[in-house]
Amino acid sequence: MLRFGGESVGMSPSTPVADAALAVATRFYTPALFNHCARSYLWGVNYAAAQGIIYDDELYFVSAMLHDIALTDPFDSHRVDFEEAGGDLAWVFGVAAGWPTERAARAEEIIVLHMRDDVPAGVDPESHLLQVATAWDVAGRRPEAFSSEARAEVLASYPRLGFGEEFLACFEDQARRKPKGTAAAAVASGGAARIWANPLDG
Repeated sequence: MLRFGGESVGMSPSTPVADAALAVATRFYTPALFNHCARSYLWGVNYAAAQGIIYDDELYFVSAMLHDIALTDPFDSHRVDFEEAGGDLAWVFGVAAGWPTERAARAEEIIVLHMRDDVPAGVDPESHLLQVATAWDVAGRRPEAFSSEARAEVLASYPRLGFGEEFLACFEDQARRKPKGTAAAAVASGGAARIWANPLDG
C-alpha cells in the first residue's frame, strides 16, 4: 500500500485489483522504476487535489503502476512501442483481475496516451494526470505545480535511486531497436538534456 503524509492515498490502493497491480509492480520493476511509478501516482493525486480534478482513483493507480511495465525485460517488445506493449499488458491484467473489458481498455488507453500529445483534464482526467505526473517526474515539466513540501515528502518516501540515468538508458535502448517509436522521438528531441536538468535531481 502506498502512503503519503502518513495516510494511505485514496481508496484504490486497498482494492483487490489495485493490490494485484502493486504486486506485479513489486515483482517486475527495478527499485528505481518502481519508485518512479509510485511517485507518478502520488504526483497525480497531488496535482488533482490542487487543480480540483475529479478522477477514478483505482483506474489511475493501476495505470500509473503499470505504465512502464514494458520497459522491463520480461515484458519488453522488440517490435511495438513500450507504451503500446504496456497498454496491451494492462488490458490483459485488468480482464484477468475481473474488470469489464471496457474498463481494462481504459487502462490500456491511459498508458498509451501518456506518451502522446497532452489530453485536457476535462476530456480524460486519468490520462491527463498520468501525462502531467510522468512529465514532471522524468523531465521536470511544470515545476510550479508541485510545492516544495510535496516534493520533499514524496521523495522521502520514494527516492529516485538514480532513476534519471536508468530511465535514459531504457529509452536509448528502445530508440536503437525501434527507431520510429516514441522513445526514439523523445531521445531525438533532447530528452537526455531534459532528464539531466530535472530539478528533482538537483
